[in-house]
Amino acid sequence: MPSHTHRGGRGRTDKDRSPKPDSLQRSQRQLRAGELVRHALAEILREEPFHDPVLVGTSVTVTEARVSPDLRHATVFVEPLGGRNADDVVAALNRSSRYIRGVLGRSIEMRFTPDLRFVHDETFEASASMNRLFDNPVVQRDLQAPETSDDDGAD
Repeated sequence: MPSHTHRGGRGRTDKDRSPKPDSLQRSQRQLRAGELVRHALAEILREEPFHDPVLVGTSVTVTEARVSPDLRHATVFVEPLGGRNADDVVAALNRSSRYIRGVLGRSIEMRFTPDLRFVHDETFEASASMNRLFDNPVVQRDLQAPETSDDDGAD
């Protein structure tokens, strides 16, 4: 008789418990729900009138929505146009998250409307930093491939 209790499904091994990158851990269901939330939020942020002075006239890009396994919570990554006032915009979105969640609930067909937590997406800033690094003349010099010549006389 085995020493462990089997509760249906396949048994878990130590190999199954190894840490995996976040994108590999999320199920297809989570990924679909995240995309549904992302598209709906992009439309809401574009169309809805906001009364918070920070959000009035501010264009915000929704880059990703990561939904929890139970689909009740979503972390929404956003980037204000031009990256200006990112902290203020994220704080304003979090202050308005209950209102946005209410509008979202009327916009999507899900059993539960997830609680929303907005976070500044740092990937644009990291990308710009890498571009500035690659534009540095010293780095450009190091990236240039040395000229090789074939002087062996073969044509």
